[in-house]
Amino acid sequence: MTNVPSAADELAKTLAALADPDMAVRVQRYFPHEIRALGVSNAAVVRIATGYFRERPEIPAATRLLVAEEVLARAEYHEEVLLGFAVLHRVARTGLGGAALLDRCEHWLETYVSNWAQCDDLCLKLLYPFFLGHLDLIPRTRDWVGSASPWARRAANVAVVKFVRRKVGRTVFELPTSHVFDNCVRLMHDDDSYVRKGSGWLLKATAEVHPDEVAEFLRTWHKEMPRETFRYAVEKMDPRLRRALMDLGRR
Repeated sequence: MTNVPSAADELAKTLAALADPDMAVRVQRYFPHEIRALGVSNAAVVRIATGYFRERPEIPAATRLLVAEEVLARAEYHEEVLLGFAVLHRVARTGLGGAALLDRCEHWLETYVSNWAQCDDLCLKLLYPFFLGHLDLIPRTRDWVGSASPWARRAANVAVVKFVRRKVGRTVFELPTSHVFDNCVRLMHDDDSYVRKGSGWLLKATAEVHPDEVAEFLRTWHKEMPRETFRYAVEKMDPRLRRALMDLGRR
């Protein structure tokens, strides 16, 4: 049986051994507020988790989840939060059960996540493979729009950006545009810049698949929509359509 605290200790020590103070200083420029960083690259964090469990293939996914919880509960540095999520990457699609993981993710977003990079790491490296195996649970993320945590509210959009249209096996999954537009309306006046940017990101991804629908949404809401959301949304549109929509703000 795996000793969970000992596993968390070993992972944390391996991470700390790679600390680079100069890199920690450089990382700071990506954040508007000070973070506590060790100075370890995201790729190195993933290699630590992958290597640890490759050497211990007998450890089941349920135990990995306990190890992740232990790492997150102890985390004092930015990369330790990423390490907690990385512990679960390889088992996310099929090994972590169903809706209960989403409840845990909401808790982690509200309790341990403290910046946009941690939020997006959870969404794109953990929830993305999880949803590939649990497409029916994607609508559950809409509940996060009402969270008190800005990171859970951002995640409500970022967690689904890769599912606007996604081939999964022999089928194609499409996120309903009603899901996208309802989220963005509910978060239209959010007081957190990263939440507003997350709405813009989801609209931008949706515009690549449904340009006419997104253009009509922007025409309807441009007077209320924050500038940063709007600019993200039109970023990859056809240049002529983008210019026409940008001109709406000048009238």
